Amino acid sequence: MKKEKEVWIKADGSTWEENKPRITTGLESGADCILLDQKDIQKVKELGNIRTAAPGDEADIIIVGKGSEGDGTRKLPSDFEDSVDIREARRLTGEGKSVAGYAVIKNKRYEQFAAELGKSCDYLIVIGTDWKVIPLENLIAALQKLDVEIIAGVQSAEEAKLALETLEHGSDGVLLDTDDLSEIKKVIAIRDRSGMEKIPLVKARVTKVKPVGMGDRVCVDTASLMVPGEGMLIGSQSNGMFLVNSESEESPYVAARPFRVNAGAVHAYIRVGEKTRYLSELASGEDVLIINSEGESRQAVIGRVKIERRPLMLVEAEVEGTTIKTLLQNAETIKLVDGDGKPLPVTALKEGDEVLVYFEPAARHFGIRIEETIIEK
Repeated sequence: MKKEKEVWIKADGSTWEENKPRITTGLESGADCILLDQKDIQKVKELGNIRTAAPGDEADIIIVGKGSEGDGTRKLPSDFEDSVDIREARRLTGEGKSVAGYAVIKNKRYEQFAAELGKSCDYLIVIGTDWKVIPLENLIAALQKLDVEIIAGVQSAEEAKLALETLEHGSDGVLLDTDDLSEIKKVIAIRDRSGMEKIPLVKARVTKVKPVGMGDRVCVDTASLMVPGEGMLIGSQSNGMFLVNSESEESPYVAARPFRVNAGAVHAYIRVGEKTRYLSELASGEDVLIINSEGESRQAVIGRVKIERRPLMLVEAEVEGTTIKTLLQNAETIKLVDGDGKPLPVTALKEGDEVLVYFEPAARHFGIRIEETIIEK
């Protein structure tokens, strides 16, 4: 799974009471870190469990380079090796502290300084002035082989999207400076989407639908709501998985449970990012991947896993000359997704129907994709 992007909230520019709405909205929305004054660290910790970034040893991440004015302004030395900020960053990282360098990019010389500062830090916060994209591109390219995360200063969701998508990699996160609380929620929504891959789905033709008797099946209940056409990739073979729809539609028998995917038998594989796992292994608090009919993915947290004995149905389908299969509960609330992206109950499934699947020619070993001959029947 791709490394998750981060959203930091800037809350160091005013009084505590004026900063507090930014902080509470960030906490409620799922921000990763609050950048603040050292004197406010304990107040933030009382509001919620979140990382803090500030000058001084009490912060989880120690800020270096904000200067005497606290805004990143500084007079650059002719030789960067003489920089007090770089020396301080090296000292702190040498002591095992987590350090974030703070640099305002005024011109090319400041960009070069930021790159040097970043070499001695765990994080590099870069604040653009009149120009943003080109310096960010240059810093991403200059530091891509080093273990430093670039956090780009932004003031809107539009700027955040641009920063997170700059070059192929994008910045590792953004530092959001805004009093518009709705903008905070928008930026975090962009963060949630930006780190996730688009999974190519193809149409497979159903070749067999057969009741097979009783077995243990798994319901995956998440802490997120899903809509029709969203679900999880499940299959008896690791290289061929069916998009099993969430229980997001009402039925004559039960109410909708849009947080749930009735995923199938305990032996089946489920895709969780770039790896697969067995359904029987899943547990509360772990991450799972939700995919829609367009292949767009997002993460969700598992709230509960229910394993119960139920009647099962074998579904086989052909894709690119290969037969793939899975076992699902034999009930009309369990649905695959048809070729048009619409939920299709397994009880109405018949030979010749088209359903959406993920298929890859390579097999997997311990959930990891490999080039090896593995036969799964």
